[in-house]
Amino acid sequence: MLVLDEIKIPTKLEQLVALKSYLSLASVVETIRSEQTEIEIEETKSKISIPVSALKMLGDILKAMGEGKSISIIPVSNEVTTQRAAEILGCSRPHFVKILEEGKIPFTKIGKHRRILLEDVLQFKELMKEEQKKHLIEMMNLDEAIGLYDS
Repeated sequence: MLVLDEIKIPTKLEQLVALKSYLSLASVVETIRSEQTEIEIEETKSKISIPVSALKMLGDILKAMGEGKSISIIPVSNEVTTQRAAEILGCSRPHFVKILEEGKIPFTKIGKHRRILLEDVLQFKELMKEEQKKHLIEMMNLDEAIGLYDS
């Protein structure tokens, strides 16, 4: 695994190869209908079973490399701290704790520390986005009704 000092920008050759590979992979991945597929390494003729989701992730990596971006892959835990969850939601930790205490997101307590499933945090974030969108539409409709907004 690379450490931060070893992360580098892809060379021009790597960018070209990555972009070409991305375009080929993206067109093939769209035709796969199962959750798992098999790829073959041409040099060794080795076949490898791989989840399609990992293949799509490889496509994202190749696309970013083709654009000349550095890549870093970080494993994510299933549970997050209140601080990390607050960062994901873009709020303060005390505000996030208030959300927990109001019962809006389930959590477990280990001693004094709260642990939250990442999936629950992401689901709450999506719910917040939907609520914001709904409120914006309501505000636009109200502004339009009283003549402050031209459609």
